[in-house]
Amino acid sequence: MQGINKIYSNEIGISFYWKNPSPSDAYKIQLIFRDIGFLLTIEELRFFANSCQITYTSHTCADCKLGKDCRNLLLKTPSDKIDIAVSINELDQIMNLLDHTILKAEVDFRINI
Repeated sequence: MQGINKIYSNEIGISFYWKNPSPSDAYKIQLIFRDIGFLLTIEELRFFANSCQITYTSHTCADCKLGKDCRNLLLKTPSDKIDIAVSINELDQIMNLLDHTILKAEVDFRINI
């Protein structure tokens, strides 16, 4: 973990940026949860956070027998070819990870909102 600057972590994942990134990866953030890793810009993180909100509001399975652990939600990722199935519990954790990552990254990178 010496080559990274940790931004945030929670039960589902971690976000960080590399201390010595390649020029093309400067100002990109590594977001890892479950078995998936994304290297994203702030704009892509915001898109992902918005996708989480849309998915969260579309949740209509109140009577599901598996409850909040059922992976019945399809979450659109910043990659236009990849969507992932998540539960409402996982979605809550992903949203938390994204929200904290975006806030801290904006401060660290001094990006204007």
